[in-house]
Amino acid sequence: MTMKKMLIVTAVIFSPFIARAEVVGSVDTTFKVFGPDHKIIVEAFDDPDVQNVTCYISRAKTGGIKGGLGLAEDTSDAAISCQQVGPIALSDKIAQGKAEGEVVFRQRTSLVFKKLQVVRFYDKKRNALVYLSYSDKVVEGSPKNALSAVPIMPWNH
Repeated sequence: MTMKKMLIVTAVIFSPFIARAEVVGSVDTTFKVFGPDHKIIVEAFDDPDVQNVTCYISRAKTGGIKGGLGLAEDTSDAAISCQQVGPIALSDKIAQGKAEGEVVFRQRTSLVFKKLQVVRFYDKKRNALVYLSYSDKVVEGSPKNALSAVPIMPWNH
């Protein structure tokens, strides 16, 4: 791992501005005799740096005995949808549009090494916020990902 990646990982781990998700609902996908069923969970979080943008994530949650004890590794399957829910005002930090994006959400999907992340990008040319969700591991990530874009438009009631 390069020094730049190590610094980014350290900054992400210790960043106090990562959003927390609220569970909106869930559906069972597989019945398990022992422990909770496998599920798809729908969660919502508000972008911590952009007022009036809410994202919804659906993700797989492993059940069974290992899942119930928090020892199972969830799959990398996830979907994301984000929308503007009121007037948006970009901070100077976001308006500069870092090419590598900024982590706005992180959820552990295994005991230690795997997590689901959402990274925000600002597309200045199209005046939109782009949210990318993906899973990564310390050693090996997954190419599975999902994308949602929020055009920044005037808010009229």
